[in-house]
Amino acid sequence: MPYVDLLGHPTYHEIHGDGEPLLLLHGGYCSIENLRGLGDGLGTSYQVHAPERVGHGRTADRDGPFSYAGGVDETIAYLDAVGLDSVHVVGFSDGAILGLLMALDHPGRVRSVVSISANLDPDGFVADELFARAMSEEDSAEIERDYKKLSPDGPEHSDVVVAKLTEMWKTEPHITSEMLATVQAPTLVMAGDHDVIRPDHTLLISESIPGAQLAIVPAAGHLVAQDRPALLEMMVREFLDQVGRSSTN
Repeated sequence: MPYVDLLGHPTYHEIHGDGEPLLLLHGGYCSIENLRGLGDGLGTSYQVHAPERVGHGRTADRDGPFSYAGGVDETIAYLDAVGLDSVHVVGFSDGAILGLLMALDHPGRVRSVVSISANLDPDGFVADELFARAMSEEDSAEIERDYKKLSPDGPEHSDVVVAKLTEMWKTEPHITSEMLATVQAPTLVMAGDHDVIRPDHTLLISESIPGAQLAIVPAAGHLVAQDRPALLEMMVREFLDQVGRSSTN
């Protein structure tokens, strides 16, 4: 299976397609399987790179807490390992947060950002009683099944990963509107119309990034890529095509 050494840790990744490089970043407690349809579709026009972070998918966990800063370091190490100077970044949830942080901290490595269901801080989530509407039991069960099927740490390690993620989500990230105002990469901000991310929070992200586009996907919860796969791919592809046309003018 395709692994690459990142910061001394074997990391699973897949590469497919031809064209400009595109980095696909999965969400927390997810794997590239949740974005496989989107990645396969975009692979007809882009070279899609899809790594699985520490403790996710087919990449083993390691001692210590999770953090978004650590996730950024891991992602930049991935770009270096596979020889990519800059990429289009399409990220979902935690992956979208990493995409925004990359645009802030490593602007030269980011050609554009598609941020799907990101939050800037722990207050970006809707009230607890609305979670059931935004994330169905079926969706949660599917994510759980994928973890237990794919993880080299074994199904019993899921409790450890969930605890580490929960601790991170309670305290991170901390991205301000002022910080987003410095983002230079073309950006598309997306969320489902009944996402776990508050609508006003998603709007704040798009309004804070100069020139950002906003797309609220109808009839979609947090797992936008699974709820509306064809519509999501069409919107992402149209945005990326716009970025490509702008860069050649």
